[in-house]
Amino acid sequence: MDSHGIGLAVYRMQAPSSIYSLVAFTHHLQAEQRTDRVIAERWDATFVLMDGEANAAHLDRLQANVPRQEAGRLSARELILSRANKSLRLFDHVVEQLALGKQPDAEHISSVGYLMRTTAVYGNGKFGIADREHIATRPEFAAPFQAEMLTVWMIRTFTIDLVEHIAKQRATDTCARLEPSIRRQLGVGNSTGLGMAPFLVNHPALLHRWIQAREKTLASVRSLARASPAALRHFAQLLSIAKLSDPYLAHC
Repeated sequence: MDSHGIGLAVYRMQAPSSIYSLVAFTHHLQAEQRTDRVIAERWDATFVLMDGEANAAHLDRLQANVPRQEAGRLSARELILSRANKSLRLFDHVVEQLALGKQPDAEHISSVGYLMRTTAVYGNGKFGIADREHIATRPEFAAPFQAEMLTVWMIRTFTIDLVEHIAKQRATDTCARLEPSIRRQLGVGNSTGLGMAPFLVNHPALLHRWIQAREKTLASVRSLARASPAALRHFAQLLSIAKLSDPYLAHC
């Protein structure tokens, strides 16, 4: 990494059955190029979770493809493809404060909560990477979305290391490191629907309540022998309103 935090980083994870490598590429991004939409073509950082150790030949191949994301060419040696953009509200603030030997503002940390936010976390065979069946029998990936969660957790670690690296390059003699209590408050942001998978994995009780509320409502309605005329009229009114906002209901 250079003094601005642009370059390459490799993180190695030893799991019960295998070794995995998160390969991270950081890029200089003009303000007009920054967007969280899936159709973006450039990002502050791009990532790939690789099965095994990453040697020089692997890194050369990945450097030619990972920054291009969907436009690149990947192999079954890669498990997860991802990218992220800096938080404009927090990233520079944290770097500046650490360079001064200070800790970032606690309220600012709490209000944002992340240094970078992902705009995709691709798995399960997309764009040439390994299919789910390639890793499903490994203990660490037996549960759904564990490879994605491992990638996001390692990206979080990388973002914290990155701000500390940049701060050290700006002021070697005065820079500070993030206090553990502040580090624990930082996660990884998300700006696409793909991020719902990690959310659901981490909130099983909430997901259960959503499904339970739906099923109890359906069971309650189906237990009625017949509906009153007033209830039928009210249902028809609600259905008409729903049709205006949902084209899939138009044929009902």
